[in-house]
Amino acid sequence: MTSLVQSQAADGTVQLATVRERHLKGPIVLAAATALLALLFLLVPRSGTSAFRLSDQSSAFALPDIALPTGPTSWVVVVLLAALTGLAFFRAWTYRKSSLWLVAVFGVLAVFGFLVWAGAGGLVPVTSLLFGAVSLSVPLVFGALGGVIGERAGVVNVAIEGQLLLGAFSAALLSSITGSPFVGLLGAMLGGVLVASVLAAFAIKYLVEQVIVGVVLNVLVSGLTGFLYGALLAPNETALNTPVRFSRIEIPLLSDFPIIGPVLFNQTFIVYLMFVTVAVVAWGLYRTKWGLRLRAVGEHPQAADTVGIKVNSTRFWNVLLAGAIAGVGGAYFTLVSVPQFGKDMTAGLGFIALAAVIFGRWDPIRATLAALLFGFATNLQNLLSILKTPIPGEFMLMLPYVVTLLAVAGFAGQIRGPAASGKPYIKS
Repeated sequence: MTSLVQSQAADGTVQLATVRERHLKGPIVLAAATALLALLFLLVPRSGTSAFRLSDQSSAFALPDIALPTGPTSWVVVVLLAALTGLAFFRAWTYRKSSLWLVAVFGVLAVFGFLVWAGAGGLVPVTSLLFGAVSLSVPLVFGALGGVIGERAGVVNVAIEGQLLLGAFSAALLSSITGSPFVGLLGAMLGGVLVASVLAAFAIKYLVEQVIVGVVLNVLVSGLTGFLYGALLAPNETALNTPVRFSRIEIPLLSDFPIIGPVLFNQTFIVYLMFVTVAVVAWGLYRTKWGLRLRAVGEHPQAADTVGIKVNSTRFWNVLLAGAIAGVGGAYFTLVSVPQFGKDMTAGLGFIALAAVIFGRWDPIRATLAALLFGFATNLQNLLSILKTPIPGEFMLMLPYVVTLLAVAGFAGQIRGPAASGKPYIKS
């Protein structure tokens, strides 16, 4: 990052000089993570062998298990992490940012080292771990995409939690009544649009503070769905709260590949829809007229207005689109994950999706990767319980949120969101 500073020469002329800034926050986070991992291995040493299972019973091509010595492998990983941290500090000192590949390699190595330590004397099922991570990430991905579209249009979508929750409720109700998961999916989208329409009306038309509107909507939807659950669904559970769920669709040949086959190609309709949605949003945001206008009203609405783009209308319709996408994420709870709707079943995942938006730099692909990271952390909590690692259960419950805080605090500070995000536009 560079900045311009103004100075005055001896002859009275004004000169501009370019000053480059060092970005040390990322390397400091990597150093802290390396130190914490080394401290864990030092204070709680584990011996024996850590086995990794690469195939499951459904794999057509079975791969042998990989067994590694726990102690030596863990410390080799620490040395590699220290080397990557040193490289990150070198890049920062020479005024270069830590590249995405360096952070990705560091993350993969850190997780691998932790799994080697945690799996001492046990078995780590790699395919099941990744499959669970993808499954838990689906609502986060849809919520993050809704957040990206909303903020790119200039509206902070704090109401993702409410859109997920009302989407889950609508999907369960309509699928139970009609016996069709596809009708439930459409109902979830309408639920998300309903919440988004209220957000858009107050934020765009009535110029109310967007964050406050989003928080109030989350509380309102939580209370409304809780009331309807107690008054309508619970007394009539058989008729109104037994949704017909999506079944898995196995893609021939592709699903037979080890590791990635069951994870990516033996999924439900909503997961395949997630793959398509991420690709379409990523392509449309940067390659179409829709994406250009969307980014224009979120970055510089005055300039967009001068070339004939209706700023507030563009914002309104895109916030509705964001709500529909987030609503699909809510449908996953009741049409795939859980056989019925439960009160406040989204459990704050909408706020983690919002963190994924920030960590992903308001980009669809990066936000999706961030959501997958948080989903992996959540599923890792379950695996650690099974492996009976010497870590308190309370820490494992807070693991996904710790990852969220580290991600946002460590890397989001180096970036900025859309310039006009959260700022209402008043046509002069």
